[in-house]
This record gives sequence, C-alpha cells and structure tokens, in this order.
Amino acid sequence: MQMTPEQLVAEFKDTVLDLHFARRTIAALEAENTSLRAQLAPEEEHGHSHPHGEGHGHSHDD
Repeated sequence: MQMTPEQLVAEFKDTVLDLHFARRTIAALEAENTSLRAQLAPEEEHGHSHPHGEGHGHSHDD
C-alpha cells in the first residue's frame, strides 16, 4: 500500500505529536523519580528502607 503525500504528512504530524507527549511523560517521570530518590536518600544513609515512627517493631534507643 502506497500512501499519498498528504497521508505521509498527516502520519508524520501524528508521529511528532506522539513524540512530544512521550517526551513530556518522560520528563514528568524523571522528576518523580528524582523526588522519590531524594525521599529515600536520608533513609538509606541510616540503613533503612521504611519510615520511622510508632509500630515498626524496633527502636533506636537500644
């Protein structure tokens, strides 16, 4: 099947839009990933992967 020039242009425009939205999604996911890593970093420094507080079954006052 051969596409007309108009169909090729329309397909190209659709592809460019898809790429644009994919890049926006990637940027948002990278920002979220950075934020989550920043939240985890202080916990990893103390060797923990869970938040501190009541009911976690241990204490740092041993």
